Amino acid sequence: MEGNLNKGAPRVRLRAYRAIDEPDTCELFIKGHTAVLTSIGVTKVTSSKNEWALNPAVFVIIVESQDGKTVYGGARVHVAGGTEPLPIEQATGAMDSGIFKIVADFAKKGAGEICGLWNSQELAGYGIGTPLLIRTLIAISSQIGLQSLFALCAPYTVKPVVNCGMVLLDIVGNNGTFYYPKLDLIATAMVLKDVGDLSLAKEDDKFAIMQMRANPNNLRIHELKKKEITIDFKLDIPNLRKWNLLNAIETAQKNFVNTMVSEESSTFL
Repeated sequence: MEGNLNKGAPRVRLRAYRAIDEPDTCELFIKGHTAVLTSIGVTKVTSSKNEWALNPAVFVIIVESQDGKTVYGGARVHVAGGTEPLPIEQATGAMDSGIFKIVADFAKKGAGEICGLWNSQELAGYGIGTPLLIRTLIAISSQIGLQSLFALCAPYTVKPVVNCGMVLLDIVGNNGTFYYPKLDLIATAMVLKDVGDLSLAKEDDKFAIMQMRANPNNLRIHELKKKEITIDFKLDIPNLRKWNLLNAIETAQKNFVNTMVSEESSTFL
């Protein structure tokens, strides 16, 4: 993860892609994310399992070196109706099965989840952190066609998602909270109900997201947190003509029916 980074004035690229299109880049993402989680003593996180790299309904953003050989951070959007349940369903379903119906209801119009957010120490202090990555995930979700987004937040990510228009999903868990991924950690379930309009987002966050949508490949930042850094944005997702949201919506509804049938079968005496 070292790369050839100019610490005085680093230059990186913030890029979006579909997971199944770039297995090698996904491998770099996995290695970096695993290293960060291990460093803080977390080993059991549903969104850190590696099956997502083979899921056709997963889209990724990465912060990478200009030559594409080093990944310094990233995050993902999982669309409901892929080859696996959303991470929030996998993480909380055993504690509150109500999450399955909630996801299925939102998925009727296209729903997803932002997850797997991480940053390496190489860029610590330069401002490429949680707020920027969350804004970017929400920005690219409109390309995918999503109307809503879920998030299962650590305490430090609640404020940034609220700033981007998310609200507490208080009808699951203990008023929206769960002990996850460990009993001494609390995760909060959140949802963004209007990916397109962002009616509840703070003005600065909304403006930044709309700027990314209007200029997905032409945006460039030269300074963050009063530090010199150049970030070249490349957010147009390649090969989107091969993506079919309607198929994902149909699969999400079928999966929910199968889940309900399975639950009924397990309780029948």
